[in-house]
Amino acid sequence: MPEVTIALEGQNEELAVFGSRDQHLRQIRDALGVKVLARHGELRIEGDPARVEQAREIFEGLRSLFRVRRTILSADVADLIDKIVHVPDEGSGTVEIREGNRVVRPRTGGQNRYLQALRDNALVLCIGPAGTGKTYLAVSTAVSALRQGRIKKIVLVRPAVEAGEHLGFLPGDLEAKINPYLRPLLDALHDLMPYDQIRRYMDNDLIEIAPLAYMRGRTLNDSVIILDEGQNATTSQMKMFLTRMGQNSRIIVTGDVTQVDLPPGAKSGLADAVERLSRVPGVAAVMLDRTDIVRHPLVQAIVDAYEAVEVIPAELEERLGKPPRAPAEPPPAPASVAGEAG
Repeated sequence: MPEVTIALEGQNEELAVFGSRDQHLRQIRDALGVKVLARHGELRIEGDPARVEQAREIFEGLRSLFRVRRTILSADVADLIDKIVHVPDEGSGTVEIREGNRVVRPRTGGQNRYLQALRDNALVLCIGPAGTGKTYLAVSTAVSALRQGRIKKIVLVRPAVEAGEHLGFLPGDLEAKINPYLRPLLDALHDLMPYDQIRRYMDNDLIEIAPLAYMRGRTLNDSVIILDEGQNATTSQMKMFLTRMGQNSRIIVTGDVTQVDLPPGAKSGLADAVERLSRVPGVAAVMLDRTDIVRHPLVQAIVDAYEAVEVIPAELEERLGKPPRAPAEPPPAPASVAGEAG
């Protein structure tokens, strides 16, 4: 069986490249299907020749990253896997967002379906747990459309609903008051654009932030309108919001129907919209799940633990075309840093 051996330089490099409890080794092993052995300051990779070479490139990339900043995150490993392994072929059906030197690629099949829906439909309803990229991919799509001149404005909207806490009076103008609620949208913007450019776009009304309640009576043309945390809109608010769509505009609604902060008994407007609109031409309803989580690996375990009691209604999953829920796999047993990762 073809194999490659990599000699590491010191214990600090070993710990960084292997990851906590060999997490990075398992991440690479699972992505490439290779066997990775770690002993006495050496890495031995065995498997298919092409995959072994890809694994070698990933590990060398991690070593280079360690020399620059001394730490390696799980997200760094995922980025290298995307760059070296998940390079889409022509006609592969993988959707990308290209903006200057930045390329936003889906990391999972669910994210790819989501990007395809964003490309092909005027209204997209996306349901999924934390960490699946719902907001980030929506904002990336909007920024790309704005910079390419396909739209004239981005409107970022969120219900001003507190997650179990009462914050009381917030000082400042409207932007300052709504800012805490729109933080996830703004974080995505800051990752895609320099701060001074965001500020300039806001001053020129190319990017607008607004609470959901301020949407009534408006018609938005040539825009991408994003409603984040849409599960916290009531049915009447959702109807009001969706009917703001003007000519050459697109609406994206994201949310997690297992985290509804509405008063007891109030139905989520996002769940209701999926039930009513999922079969309407020009509307796409996309469901992401635990397998689409791309944050820290622990987030997936957290979602699994809570899903035991917070299950999306079966009829809603059926509307979204989801297959029957598979039981969650138990977490992998811890492995020693100097032990075998394969």
